[in-house]
Amino acid sequence: MAVDRSSNKKSGKNSTFIIAGVIALGAILLFAYLMFYTAPAEKMELVKIIAVTEAGCIAETMDGFAVSIGDCNGQPGQYVDALVDQKTKERAALMNPTN
Repeated sequence: MAVDRSSNKKSGKNSTFIIAGVIALGAILLFAYLMFYTAPAEKMELVKIIAVTEAGCIAETMDGFAVSIGDCNGQPGQYVDALVDQKTKERAALMNPTN
């Protein structure tokens, strides 16, 4: 009795390609989600400079979040307009709930 092994080989190759495709699709979707999650969403806000360091200025937003605004030409206590990453504020609020 002869057994046709060519159909088993084709079936094995097809299932390997399907599994590889599902893994690749999952990796692409995960990468896209992470890029969206970590991409900054900056908005111009009025902030109060708290400290001037070698790495830049640390400021406090009007709603009480400490943020790094990079290089600035100000002194502690001054109010300046700066780009603030809104996603950083959201993450800080989730990590430090007030209630």
